Amino acid sequence: MHLHECILFAAGPSPSIPGPGTIALHDIQTGTSLASFKQTSAAARCTAVVQSREGMGGFMLAAQPDKSIMNVYNFQKDQLALKIVLPEKLSAIAVDPRGELCAGGTVQGRIFLWEVASGVMYNAWDAHYRQVNVLRFTQDGAALVSGSDDSSVSVWSVSRLVDDDMQNDLPTPYCNLSDHSLPITDIVCGAGSFPSCRIITSSADHTAKLWDLSSKTLLTTFHFPQAIACLAWDATERLFFAGSADGSIHQVNLFRQRVDKFGRAAMEAVGGGGVNDTIRINDEDPQAAKKRLISVGQPVTTMAISLTSSLLLVGTATGYIHTYDIASHQLLRTLSSHKGMVITHLTTLLRPPDLVGHVSLTLTAGTETKEVPVRPVAPFQRMRDAKARELHEVAMMLPPQPATKAEVFFSYSREELLRDQALFVQTDVGAGQQPASAQARLSELEAEVAKLREQLGKAKGMNDTMWETVVKQIVNEKKDKAGPNGHGKEDPEEAGRRKKRGRT
Repeated sequence: MHLHECILFAAGPSPSIPGPGTIALHDIQTGTSLASFKQTSAAARCTAVVQSREGMGGFMLAAQPDKSIMNVYNFQKDQLALKIVLPEKLSAIAVDPRGELCAGGTVQGRIFLWEVASGVMYNAWDAHYRQVNVLRFTQDGAALVSGSDDSSVSVWSVSRLVDDDMQNDLPTPYCNLSDHSLPITDIVCGAGSFPSCRIITSSADHTAKLWDLSSKTLLTTFHFPQAIACLAWDATERLFFAGSADGSIHQVNLFRQRVDKFGRAAMEAVGGGGVNDTIRINDEDPQAAKKRLISVGQPVTTMAISLTSSLLLVGTATGYIHTYDIASHQLLRTLSSHKGMVITHLTTLLRPPDLVGHVSLTLTAGTETKEVPVRPVAPFQRMRDAKARELHEVAMMLPPQPATKAEVFFSYSREELLRDQALFVQTDVGAGQQPASAQARLSELEAEVAKLREQLGKAKGMNDTMWETVVKQIVNEKKDKAGPNGHGKEDPEEAGRRKKRGRT
């Protein structure tokens, strides 16, 4: 199957068009609709997606805004697969990249952490003073980042949250990032494993801040003319986009070109000066700022960058999804199939191999055909239960295991094989032996083999002759004992006794 990138987005109701929303998939190149999952009205940052991989089907989670319910969908059916009753209404959710843990934040500032496959609640704690607006896992799933209305960003170590020995202790964050002055609106995590990675946070205070988690410090502050509603970060961390509710999107380059002392062009990183390093986007060269500005004309609610880092996808509050070329900022395509609704979630992914209505729901390996198993999602617990946590079982498919040490130890490389083969065929005379003597030795061995085969044939013939002689002798002895009618000869004394009994 060819790899095709597609757009997955969630659309919710708007004041002009009330009613249920939907989750839909469209082809990124043609805009063709691939699938649609209805009966969901998730708010912003309340939708999470786990892709189909490692031979198991993916799933989608959508927390409903008006009730403490979470809808579960999988790619193999266009209907609701499971409805989970939650302990509280959630204002933000996130699933780790492996699809094993789900985090949910509430209006009261509380965060829940569940295991998806078993539904076990690993932890529940008061993380913020006000509503949790956004939750993000780092790319390795080792840390959870939360942003709140209280203008603070907290980084939580997942290993400490799931530790059995720390269940009775109040979780403490790895670090608190508290340089913003107004509610947090979005968070994006960069490449790398925790804590050797960076994050960008945006706030209603018109700023976006770049943080280094390994040193727990602020690197640079970017100040914008409008409040930032959402962020999108390039996979190579060369640039990021900041969108606002007035329809403007600013491209911020994290590297710039300069001329060194030898007159040669060189690239240098932007910012990095710490707390006092502030870059004001509106104070730059007007011509340069205009080149890096995209005017959508509609309130921007969410953004995403394609897997190839060549396209910028923009979701708006009017239900449109615009596709821009990042290099030229040219508008390439607009999806208007959900016009009038609000785009609350937007991401790109490879088209799932088990997508409903497009391929057979089987995977063929050799001559054996198996159905694609759906990744298990169990109803989430509404409170922590230590006994259920100890006894729970999780169904999972193990990936192919690498070769063991024993197999690696006994495996032959090409060089070792050639060396051992040369040693095996080497003659006893030494390296200076002539080819003629080797040929004579080969002829001698062949003659000996022929002689042994001849002797083996003679021995086999003698054995066959002896066997036939013994068998014939035994058969003749049995015939001699048997009478003319096939019975044995009668004893004379026994015959006389039988005659005397007949006279009497």
